[in-house]
Amino acid sequence: MAKLSAFADEVTEGFLDQVKYLESQRVGYIEPRFIDKKNIMDLSKNELDEAKKMIKDYGLKVSAIGSPIGKVKLNEPFEPHLDKFKHAVDLAVFFETPYIRMFSYYAPEGKNIDDYREQVMERMAAKVEVLADVDVTMVHENEANIYGHTAENCVDLIETVSSPKLRLVYDPANFVWGEKLTNNVEVCWPVMKPYVVHIHIKDWKLGAADVGSIPGEGDGQIKELLAELAAMNYEGCLTMEPHLQLGGQFGGTTGPELFTKAIDAVRELSAEVGLECD
Repeated sequence: MAKLSAFADEVTEGFLDQVKYLESQRVGYIEPRFIDKKNIMDLSKNELDEAKKMIKDYGLKVSAIGSPIGKVKLNEPFEPHLDKFKHAVDLAVFFETPYIRMFSYYAPEGKNIDDYREQVMERMAAKVEVLADVDVTMVHENEANIYGHTAENCVDLIETVSSPKLRLVYDPANFVWGEKLTNNVEVCWPVMKPYVVHIHIKDWKLGAADVGSIPGEGDGQIKELLAELAAMNYEGCLTMEPHLQLGGQFGGTTGPELFTKAIDAVRELSAEVGLECD
């Protein structure tokens, strides 16, 4: 059975209101990213303790740490970023989640990221070493302008690093927005499928600048993706990230009314294709 999760900072900024909202919608997981306007990576020990208590008090679990790891340019110093990754690992352990969502770097200004393959792989391998003795996996999200902007590059990351500690997040809308694809399930999904352990539900209309679509109403082939997940008896999370009011490099906004419509749409589409979704 697939499990619903959400980037609830798209609903509201206050974390208590985020967890209350998810409980009211019978969504059992949260992917924490911004908590009371602060990135989860920047919270104090007391703030982390409070967030964890709220999550447990409302019966939720954490699907992944919604970190921005890898969203930096390759000409920025690596050691401070590796230290930040180590903190993300500590957060995953603290919140009892198996996954850290992350990315595969931007090229220096004016350069092509595909020309920096070797440096990207070196950084990914260094992060895998950090995870050697920890029950945590980093899951890479396909996104525009990073090395893993195409399905082929995402698979290249997995096969080159060659570690079970690195797997993939599949985000269909990012292929529409970044790669101008309206057939991602036919073109990207078969390539990435063997390595995908986590799904983001975000739909997008080709040509839309910064606002997503209700799942199933854009060009992201959400219904087709859900049918694929049903066929493979997918049991991981479907993390809602609809961007229905605004989308950007580090997050988005949807609001409670539209977020509820997005959740309802996913439940309806899942039922239509035979994907059990709780």
